[in-house]
Amino acid sequence: MEIVGLNENNIRKISKTKHEEQWVLDFRLKSYEMFKKLNMPDFGPKIDLDFDKVIYYKSLEKGLNSNWDKIDNNIKCEFASLGVIDSEKYMDGIGVQYESEVIYHNMIEELVEKKVIFTSIEMAMKQYPDLVKKYFSKIVSNSDNKLAALNSAVFSGGSFIYIPPNTTLDRPLQSYFRINSRGMGQFERTLIIVDDNSHLHYVEGCTAPTYSDSSLHAAVVEIYVGKNSTCRYSTVQNWAPNVYNLVTKRALVDENGTMEWIDGNIGSKVTMKYPACILKGDNSTGTCITISVATHEQNQDSGARMIHIGKNTSSTIISKSIARLGGNATYRGKVDIKESAINSKSIVKCDSLILDKDSKSDAYPTNVCRTSKSNLEHEATVSRINEDNLFYMMSRGIDEEKATELIILGFIEKFREELPMEYAVELNQLLKRML
Repeated sequence: MEIVGLNENNIRKISKTKHEEQWVLDFRLKSYEMFKKLNMPDFGPKIDLDFDKVIYYKSLEKGLNSNWDKIDNNIKCEFASLGVIDSEKYMDGIGVQYESEVIYHNMIEELVEKKVIFTSIEMAMKQYPDLVKKYFSKIVSNSDNKLAALNSAVFSGGSFIYIPPNTTLDRPLQSYFRINSRGMGQFERTLIIVDDNSHLHYVEGCTAPTYSDSSLHAAVVEIYVGKNSTCRYSTVQNWAPNVYNLVTKRALVDENGTMEWIDGNIGSKVTMKYPACILKGDNSTGTCITISVATHEQNQDSGARMIHIGKNTSSTIISKSIARLGGNATYRGKVDIKESAINSKSIVKCDSLILDKDSKSDAYPTNVCRTSKSNLEHEATVSRINEDNLFYMMSRGIDEEKATELIILGFIEKFREELPMEYAVELNQLLKRML
């Protein structure tokens, strides 16, 4: 089944196909009305999209499977080549989305016994409606921005995770998203709740083949971090250079909670993504470590947002960007320390590496500290590969290509060391192919 074009009738078709309750359809229709009222972002790269030509829903599988052997052979071969299922042995659970639907979900029995919920957002809406309604669209509303409104109208797939109080997962949960069709739009909606005194590491991967037609990825991620809890969200997105990657990610952090965004952007035509932490609770902490690689006239417009509300809150933003072959790697971030956030602190570090004269890197920081009892620091560097370093390494028998590669891997070391081992290896391979 394939649904092309954005209108009320098609939104109703999506909802009917999913056998949704009336409250979900009402939410979709209200979001569509909001989408029509809102304007596209007035900042960042140019977005040249015809929303009437996007495929808003496409499904090749019937139902959700927990047995990989029951997945279509052609789809299994695609994911096997990406190494997705091989990584399952390192995880406590895994979900796989192909086009518009989550086709595979599996979780170890121990987590079932702990009453952890890890499923698709649609399944959660049917099985846990009260829990979903309590949190859904509360941090990222359907009026937040035009792309969030679009996602709210046509969302399909995405993960729902609930970690009960006093629960720690030994290994990460993982989701993988694949766009495989020309002109396809993917609009997953992820909702994660880490209840009090609990800990979660969630890992996400995204990819798409290259076509001449532009594809659209417009996801929304909402995360709630309870008291004394920790959530780490790690992602490496390797979209093809025809994909518009326009994502809204936001976390609300309660007292003594910690939220960590580890965010890698390697591909896409345009990326606009600024993971945010709302540090509501006293003594809460937010961290965002990002890497963006822009090549062949790609635009990577990324960064982070930290909103300090509670007392004694702290945040750290570390941004690493690389631009080559006409690419543009931009940092766009915001730190806002409210008057209530006394004795709080924030540190922002932005480093850019430009590899040739055709590429560029821009920075648009917005730093606001509304109380004299808190502290905000910002530092930034823009550099090229050091010729002395190259000469030294080449004098030791290392050729220029390998020396350049080693310097770049050293430049992003802070990001790589935060990834699970298998993802760090994948990142190395991606960078080697690009450079």
